[in-house]
Amino acid sequence: MSWQIRVRDYNTFVANMVFVFHVCFMVSFFYIVLFWGREFVFDMLTKGFCVLFFLLIPVSMSMTHQTSIIAYRLTERGYEKISWKPQIDSVKPVMKWSAIISGVAVLVTSFFNPYFLLGAVGPAGFGLMALAMGNSSSYQKLVRGEEHFSASWDDVEEVALWRKRRLIGLRFTFYTSEGTTQNGYRTLYCKKGEEDERVSFIRSKVKEAPYVEKKLEVFEGGMAI
Repeated sequence: MSWQIRVRDYNTFVANMVFVFHVCFMVSFFYIVLFWGREFVFDMLTKGFCVLFFLLIPVSMSMTHQTSIIAYRLTERGYEKISWKPQIDSVKPVMKWSAIISGVAVLVTSFFNPYFLLGAVGPAGFGLMALAMGNSSSYQKLVRGEEHFSASWDDVEEVALWRKRRLIGLRFTFYTSEGTTQNGYRTLYCKKGEEDERVSFIRSKVKEAPYVEKKLEVFEGGMAI
């Protein structure tokens, strides 16, 4: 049995709050530039800053509202999961051109007021991040959130189902690097109407493990409590 799904596999409330903070920060920044410094900003540049603002909104969302593509494979011996975040492929060119456009805007305005050169920190940061994304395979793997996990059915201690989110949790005992043990659920996201079929298959492989239906609190990609 195998399937693929695209979901936000983390605490979405925290991510939403971070996005709101980003938007408020950008609104404040552009307010200062356009209104406090309006005597130094031409109409054309004002329009350019407005375009840049709406361009940065999807960039911010790509950092706070990332979705993961997850592929599952269930076999007779156990299950396997591979996941990654595809946003990095589209974020890099956006950040590159954002750095170029905003850099030109800052350079032009700096001719009228040298203090605008302080705004070059933003474009430089975008440029450096885009450069890192393009030239570092380890960095790309990190920001893509690539993960591969496999486990045997013999290690499953409990099967849980949260019907509201079509989320299956398989409880395991994990051993930390400090030598201690922790319990937690590995999550399996199901497509609409397929959760019962997935649970039936899993329960046929872990007949001795208890089964419960309850809410699962997702706090990290692939993990829940």
